[in-house]
Amino acid sequence: MPTELTLYEALRNRLIGGEFEAGQRLKSETLRHDYDVSASTIRETLFRLSTVGLVDSLEQRGFRMPEQSTELRTDLTRTRIMLESEGACLSVRHGDVAWEARLTAAHHELKHIESRLRADDESQTLLKLWADAELKFHRTLIDECRSNLLKEFHLQVFYRFRQQFVTTDREFGFVPENVEQHQSILNAVLSRDEALIRARILEHLSRNLQEDQP
Repeated sequence: MPTELTLYEALRNRLIGGEFEAGQRLKSETLRHDYDVSASTIRETLFRLSTVGLVDSLEQRGFRMPEQSTELRTDLTRTRIMLESEGACLSVRHGDVAWEARLTAAHHELKHIESRLRADDESQTLLKLWADAELKFHRTLIDECRSNLLKEFHLQVFYRFRQQFVTTDREFGFVPENVEQHQSILNAVLSRDEALIRARILEHLSRNLQEDQP
């Protein structure tokens, strides 16, 4: 039987991993069998996830996945750009060589997986590895900003961002430009050029600001 923390993390990972459709009802009686816990435990966990925007709580009617929303995706993208840009620039000011080494190592892992995603016919099986490595790179990017609140808010936005886009685009992880763009962000950080860092992060995320096509 999972602990409260591992149950929360397991459900969160499913909610942001594309397993459920946008707007899909999340039935406690069904989910409880996946974890051998009570329906009330599932409901409590879903309620916690609703407080960070990953689940919609329907008064007296249970829970569902958030609907797709162009407005929300745009807002999440703009907010993520602001948080990552500021966090990365603050990390450049405060981070040392050890931080640069951690970021370089995180990028090396991500680049290897992204290259496999492009080349492997069974790339869907690598999606979980990619998701973990990409999150690790972007979290390490802002890790030395010296603001726990910024990092906590960034993580919350990051999860909601991923949830919105993975339910919109089933090939969300398979963007060829990602390899070059992540490299360009790393290069800008290592050069400690704050203006370039902001430009590279904007370049990386701005494609997600496009309006839905009719």
